[in-house]
Amino acid sequence: MHQFSRLLGAKSVSSKPWSGRFGGSTDRRVEHFTESISFDHRLFRHDVQGSRAHARMLAHVGLLTTDECQQIERALSEIQAEYEEGRFAFVLEREDVHMHIEAALVERLGDVGRKIHTARSRNDQVATDVKLWTRDALDRVDERLIGLQRAFVDAARRHEGVIIPGYTHLQRAQPVLAAHAFLAYVEKLERDRSRLADGRRRLNVLPLGAAALAGTSLPIDREYVARELGFESVAANSLDASSDRDFAIESVFALTMIAEHLSGWAEEWILWMTQEFGFLALPDSICTGSSIMPQKKNPDVLELIRGRTARVVGALTTLLVLVKGLPLAYNRDLQEDKQPLFDAFDTVESCLELAAVVVEGARLRTDQIAARLDQGFLDATTVMEYLIQRGTPQRTSHEVIGKLVGLCEKRGLAKLADLTDADFQEAHPALGREVRSILGVENAVKAFCSRGSTAPVEVETRLREWESRLGIGGAVAS
Repeated sequence: MHQFSRLLGAKSVSSKPWSGRFGGSTDRRVEHFTESISFDHRLFRHDVQGSRAHARMLAHVGLLTTDECQQIERALSEIQAEYEEGRFAFVLEREDVHMHIEAALVERLGDVGRKIHTARSRNDQVATDVKLWTRDALDRVDERLIGLQRAFVDAARRHEGVIIPGYTHLQRAQPVLAAHAFLAYVEKLERDRSRLADGRRRLNVLPLGAAALAGTSLPIDREYVARELGFESVAANSLDASSDRDFAIESVFALTMIAEHLSGWAEEWILWMTQEFGFLALPDSICTGSSIMPQKKNPDVLELIRGRTARVVGALTTLLVLVKGLPLAYNRDLQEDKQPLFDAFDTVESCLELAAVVVEGARLRTDQIAARLDQGFLDATTVMEYLIQRGTPQRTSHEVIGKLVGLCEKRGLAKLADLTDADFQEAHPALGREVRSILGVENAVKAFCSRGSTAPVEVETRLREWESRLGIGGAVAS
């Protein structure tokens, strides 16, 4: 952004591409208010990509000669190189990235450069550019998601066999394998990948050729351009094509779900790192300290990941409100779609990158966890199910075990295993001495057997599946 505050308005432009209709110059305040080059310059490479494909199509149908097309392609390569090397000059009067590139072509090629806008409008041009940009961004986010999934799978393997308390309502509930908890986030991230892929499929429809709103009377070949740019099909309705921003909203919704998942994970690990939980240790390199309290080690990365979710939710809200009530075809309101779109992708990409670093560096404090693992009667539900298997109705079993927990609390006992055999027999005849085979967190974990549960064999099976799918050990990610 700062480079544009220096360059905008650096030189004067004699006329605008639409100046034929107007008798005077544009008010400078309007120039500043309406420009978008300060942010849509990020579409530069994609605008060049689209213009190159458009030029080839124009040559293919005879609206450009082969020599003219080659001149345009060479000039576009030079213009892109100037931009990437930081030598391309931006001026306020040219408003946006599209007019900058076209003007640069005209400066180099004269009338040949003026032919590039044949059979297209900035309306279908910008829709195409934003789709190209978003498609690339979705692919980058997908790679970040795979990286974070791998980090969680590695963490699951690293903490193989470790048992932690599982919580509901932030109260201790049942014992689970730590690997099972880590793989839960892998599943969430896989749904995120699925949403990205599904949205990418709907995005991958070419708007170019819709022109301003009604199409064109020139003999263009839209399918040719679609093949050049990797689109699966062409938009079937020109009015819809120039105004459609569903793909942007849907993409940011998918990013919002990713951010929400990251925020929930960050919150859990922030709690785990507290003295009160004492479950988690993070490396000094990803934590910060206090300016006044010398003992502090703060999980600031996790807190910022949690906090930046608000920006992504805000971007989604902005886009939803932006398109509310817009009539068909292009309206200038749609210029405002890019900043929330760009910011949502930037935010989620950086959060995913740092999340993987956090997971890779995290270690469970197994000694601290084990020291208090018997607290909270984590095996109570397993004992209840033991009774159910012996013919006792669920509600009756629930009441019986609840009374045993109450008895422990009354006597100051920390766990059900501290009760006597007589206590169990008195509570229910089916609670014989063999009940001790399922008491305690380790026995309770071993007792699980349902598909998708924290049963060790189930967790190991799923862990191996994820290692294979994510290419951990040589396979290729799906």
